[in-house]
Amino acid sequence: EKQVFQLRAHMYQARSLFAADSSGLSDPFARVFFISQSQCTEVLNETLCPTWDQLLVFDNVELYGEAHEMRDDPPIIVIEIYDQDTVGKADFMGRTFAKPVVKMSDEPYCPPRFPPQLEYYQIYRGNSTAGDLLAAFELLQIGPGGKSDLPPIDGPTDMDRGPILPVPLGIRPVLSKYRVEVIALEHQILIQPSSKTTRKTPTSALWSSGSKCPHPTLDNQHTFASQDLPENELLHPPLNIRVVDCRAFGRYTLVGSHAVSSLRKFIYRPPDKKAQHWNMTG
Repeated sequence: EKQVFQLRAHMYQARSLFAADSSGLSDPFARVFFISQSQCTEVLNETLCPTWDQLLVFDNVELYGEAHEMRDDPPIIVIEIYDQDTVGKADFMGRTFAKPVVKMSDEPYCPPRFPPQLEYYQIYRGNSTAGDLLAAFELLQIGPGGKSDLPPIDGPTDMDRGPILPVPLGIRPVLSKYRVEVIALEHQILIQPSSKTTRKTPTSALWSSGSKCPHPTLDNQHTFASQDLPENELLHPPLNIRVVDCRAFGRYTLVGSHAVSSLRKFIYRPPDKKAQHWNMTG
């Protein structure tokens, strides 16, 4: 028996991806495969933590079998991550698999199963781990009423992105403004916070010691950058640090890199003024 579905792949973010370029960064995009169809996210340049914030819609997906089988055991989704090169074909960076949450046409689109929640999927490159994908997948049956009976895609919209659909409200994380501050003591360091959380080029900070000694001192040089990050701390991307060597004509050679996988222990929370006032007066 033929069943017709629409697949919605909510591709929000990836983190700790494989560094495919000599700069220690990559130009990643994701390709999603389902049955006989595939689609790609946009390419984000020079980042290991891309925030695609993109919804891929697969229309008229035909599957054959009993309805209860489709709901309980849907086909596997394959997601592959690539590094886009300016010359030649894209380089494979890793692969992961996912199962969509299935809604049949006679089921309501409501909690606890819908809308689906973002979750992390481990990316593998051969037998080695190669980062994580933060995404959600839902497979919606198209009933007799056609696609008009499907749940609407609830904004937001971004005119600057043209036909690209962002992850809908209710699935995308709630963002808050953070100020990321870094104090550097030694070496020349290029700091890159998370990638395109605001659809702009990620903010970077470069410190130069002005010295040719093997262990230059930076005299507590300090920088900061404002960044929109999820309120859920478990969804924060890592902070990537690259040490580079300055060459002639503005060229940089990568010396080494490090990723601070979690910023949770560094988060400063301002004291509650109301609580302070209560403790002082009560």
